[in-house]
This record gives sequence, structure tokens and C-alpha cells, in this order.
Amino acid sequence: MSGFMNRPSVGFLSIQITEDHLITIAIALHDAYSKSSLPPPKVLFLEKQSEFAWHAGMQLPGARMQISFLKDLATPRDPRSKFTFINYLHSKGRLNTFINLSTFLPSRMEYEDYLRWCASHFEKEGCVKYGANVESVIPSSPSAEDGKIPSFTVSSSSPSGETITHVARHVVVAVGGKPVIPPVLQNKPCVLHSSQFATNIGKIEKLQKETRKPLRFAVIGSGQSAAEIYNDLWERFGEETGVTVKLIVKGQSLRPSDDSPFVNEIFDPDRVTPHYNRPAHLRAAGIVLDRATNYGVVRLELLEHLYEKLYLQRIKCERSGSSPRAAIIVNRRVISATPSPSNDSLRLKIITEEGSEKEQEELDVDYIFTATGYRRDAHVNILSGCEELATGEGSDIKGENGLVKGKWGVGRDYKVKMVEGRVQASAGIWLQGCNESTHGLSDSLLSILAIRGGELVESMFGEQLAQARKN
Repeated sequence: MSGFMNRPSVGFLSIQITEDHLITIAIALHDAYSKSSLPPPKVLFLEKQSEFAWHAGMQLPGARMQISFLKDLATPRDPRSKFTFINYLHSKGRLNTFINLSTFLPSRMEYEDYLRWCASHFEKEGCVKYGANVESVIPSSPSAEDGKIPSFTVSSSSPSGETITHVARHVVVAVGGKPVIPPVLQNKPCVLHSSQFATNIGKIEKLQKETRKPLRFAVIGSGQSAAEIYNDLWERFGEETGVTVKLIVKGQSLRPSDDSPFVNEIFDPDRVTPHYNRPAHLRAAGIVLDRATNYGVVRLELLEHLYEKLYLQRIKCERSGSSPRAAIIVNRRVISATPSPSNDSLRLKIITEEGSEKEQEELDVDYIFTATGYRRDAHVNILSGCEELATGEGSDIKGENGLVKGKWGVGRDYKVKMVEGRVQASAGIWLQGCNESTHGLSDSLLSILAIRGGELVESMFGEQLAQARKN
């Protein structure tokens, strides 16, 4: 049976599923109030995961970051912060060794350790609650003084099923993306999203070693995650296993990401305001134009690595007369998945989109990994209890069953726009990671986090911090 607890009011509460968002806001608050005579607000971070983890499903051997370590959780906002990546290296005694690597791109493993190091500071203070699955945010009762809503009530469930409520004047919702699996592959056995790869491949590898079955893998997608998984599977299972791997690409080829200096300016913090101020149709057109920097593209060095491996494989196969174990098949789209005659695998029906005629082919596979992106609509259900306050100014978003009419408009400071006169000016809800249409491509990326954390603190507590500085 679910229990029910009422918790005391907090000044600031953040609802998270993405650890990097959580830590960035905590760091920005810490840095702002460490320079102020004011006591910091009472804060609480609710995190769905049972313990710290950052993109656990894509922690692949040798995987590196795709942005400079200088775009960490603090440096762009305040290089003197104790939470910079450089200070992390110094505290770990690895600064000189890292310098000797002559790289701006640390391993993904090390960057997760940096995030874990940052998070540990706030875990020790008791302001992070793991295993808290937030279910709803609703307005508190109007104030007797002015009839306006002074705060919001956040309900979450614990792993034991206990329901816990917290009341806060400032609520930040940063619930990350929901993995998208194509409809024809949903609820099928042995189909996993790329976000589940690293946490499941070990069990699959162990099973393969025990059974010595020549597994058949398919990876669906054309972006960095798809290419990394394809490469990992090829390298993980040697020739002696007989394992085969096919990368199914909808387009004509894998394409390189554009991370040249001028293009990278798209992700600069000072690009957010001009993007926000543009008319909606121009914002949408700009995002479509710039998608090649982040969506459905692969870093050039990985593309070159894969191409060389395929070429060497071709030479080996020509000499031995054997069939290739790995292949990239382009202009293909999966239209159905049914149990194969052997009933222990899936038979994919694939349409070939080449030329004027569409041809079909079949492919039997044991495991499928779909690197098919994420939806950014998790906040819709969480905020459904606040819909009476919505202005309806939000952009349409991709939901599970197509476009969802946007209710939640946000200001430049990420504060949700609410019906005028209903909520006290000092209270509000802020949205993070689901504002690409209004704030640009960087909204869900690491590039903007440090600056955005500072902007959130300024939006919520800027006036009182400024007043304290005057006094």
C-alpha cells in the first residue's frame, strides 16, 4: 500500500531525469550564493534514477566527448568556479597527465567521473533525492492575501511505492528525453534502444559465449550512436564467433557532422536570444538548416575508421571466398517485424527505396538496437495538473502518436508563461531540455548548460541577490 507524506516547503525544487541538468543548476546556485551575504535558499533535487549515472547505456569502450572540456558545467559562466573540469583534474591529481594528452575531448568515462565528482558535493549536503519518480506538479491553494497561487505541490513516488509531496515556490522541470523506438519494432522481443546498449550488451555477450551461437545483429539509425554501436559490435565479437552486424540506414549514406569553427557558433550562448526573438517560422527554418550539426550525423574520424574496416574486410573476403560479417545497407526502411520460422528471432521486412520502384527484402536477426532518437514531451504529463494556468502559447512537440499541441510557452529565461494574475510573481515553473523550437539546437546539449544554469538562478533569485549586493 502506498504511504503519503507531506514534506516542508522548499524555496527551490528541481525535477530531474538528466544528471547534467541537475548538477549545473546546483553549481550555479552554489557559486551565486557563495559570493553573497544571503543564506542560500532551501533546495531539493528529485532524481528518478536510483543512483548517479550519466548516459550509462552509451558508455562504450574508447568513446570520447564530442565537445571541448571547456564547455563543462561551470567554465563558460565562471572560470574561477571550484566546479570546472580543470579543477576536477587538479583535485584528482591528473591535471599534468591530462595536459600531456594534448586533447580537448576527454573520454566519456572520464567526463562521467567529472559529473559524479560534482554531484558528490551536493549529495553530501543532503539536497539530492534519488529514486524519486515525479508524477505530478499542481498549483497550491491561492493565497488568502491576494488570491494568487504562491507555490506548487510536487508529488513523487519512492521505490517502495510511498507517495511523497513537496511544496516549492520555484520548480524546475528537466526530465530529459524519452527513447523512441519505431512503431513496427515496439513491444518486440530482443529490440533495444541505443540508450540501453552498454547496460545490456554484457549479458548478450556472456550468453553468446555460453551457447556459441553466431548471433545476427541489426542496428537502425544514421547518427553517432548508431555508428558507435555498429563499430562496438563488430569489434566485440571476433571472426571466430561468426557473429554478423548490419547497419540499416534510411538515407543514401552516413554523413559527417559539421563541427567547423563557424558552424560551432550555432551553440554559443549568445545565439540563444537572437534565435528566441525571431518569428516562429524563421526559428523552425533555422533549426532544419542547422540539424546536420547534431542529428543523423557521425564524427568524421569514426566514419573514416569504419570505411577502412569495411575495405579491409572486402580484401579478406575476396581472398578467402567468405561472406562479410559486417555491412552497411543504405536506402532501407524496416516496415514490419514478425517472428522468424525458427521462432527464436525476428524476421524484418525491409523496403528498398532506390530508383522509381520499391523492392522488399527480408532479414532474420537475433537482436536489434534502434538509435532512433528521443521525444521531449515528458513534461506534458507531469504538468497536466497545471493546464488551467497554461496560456497555450507553446510550440507543437513530437509525442508518441504524432504532434502534440503545445500548451506550455516559455520566456527567454525558461520560465513558463502562465495566465496573467493567477500566480504570484515570485513563484513559477521553469522548463529545461524541451525548448529547442524556441531556444535553438543547443537546448538539450551540454554546450549551453553552464550559462543556462546561471540564467535560471538569475531569473529566480536575481532581484534578492542584487539587493544584497547593494546593501
